[in-house]
Amino acid sequence: MTTFDRIKELAEKRGKSLPAVSADLKFSDNLFYRWKTSNPKASDLAKVADYFHVSVDYLLGREEKPFPSDADLADMIERSTHFDGKEYPDEVKQGMKDVLRAYLMGRLDDKE
Repeated sequence: MTTFDRIKELAEKRGKSLPAVSADLKFSDNLFYRWKTSNPKASDLAKVADYFHVSVDYLLGREEKPFPSDADLADMIERSTHFDGKEYPDEVKQGMKDVLRAYLMGRLDDKE
């Protein structure tokens, strides 16, 4: 699936047309269609990723999932064992998971 295809699919899931997404992002009407044959600028891709709450890697086809799952986030926290040179205990890790999950869910709910 191409970057264009992924953006089109994300727009359709939101009930939006590509020109409407372009307008929301203050892009030219045909920008996404030009991406079928040319490479998008990194800054434009970042805006699209933020708009749809997905990663740039997802848009580029490097990731199959639009954003990390709970398991991915939990794994990242588990692997991080130190902050500012100090090791933190398991209860701190669990608190980090809870806060991150609540934050991300709130952000996703705010954007819908």
